[in-house]
Amino acid sequence: MIIPLLKEMRAEIGGRFDGVDGRLERIEQRIQKLKEVRVSFRQALAGDSLKSKLLAGEFEERIEAIEQRLRELEEQK
Repeated sequence: MIIPLLKEMRAEIGGRFDGVDGRLERIEQRIQKLKEVRVSFRQALAGDSLKSKLLAGEFEERIEAIEQRLRELEEQK
């Protein structure tokens, strides 16, 4: 009586572990997707930051050129 009951309990517990394994696999897949999105987001931010720096640098160079030209014109007076 005890042995069949223990075998049944073992089978039941094993079935529950299979369910847990399946859920863990789905969770791991979701985590992997989140990691991929995070990497993509970081790359996008880095690209945007780089663009901003380049644009700001170009703007500063243009302002400096205008200021230089203005100084030259003021010296000609």
